[in-house]
Amino acid sequence: MIFDILTRPAPELSTEERAEVKKVAKQLLDRLKALLVLDWRKRQASRARVEDAIKDLLDTGLPRAYSTDLYKQKCSAVFEHFFENYPAMDANVYSAVV
Repeated sequence: MIFDILTRPAPELSTEERAEVKKVAKQLLDRLKALLVLDWRKRQASRARVEDAIKDLLDTGLPRAYSTDLYKQKCSAVFEHFFENYPAMDANVYSAVV
């Protein structure tokens, strides 16, 4: 899902760039799982740590095909995705699907 957020609807990416984005998406998921503590959405400091982690990883990991504006849009979209779908470290809307 993170990969989709980062690649759709833009930008157009080469095969190598898509591989880079896929790697960043996996790293981001791994990193954020450690930051999603109980009630993280209710605490400003916890939300800020999650948002900073997203910005840092995307800033260093995304290919040059991402403009500054697109980078900001993707950071916001990824944060919104986590805010809406991951209430805690081991809880997410996807684990509820049977």
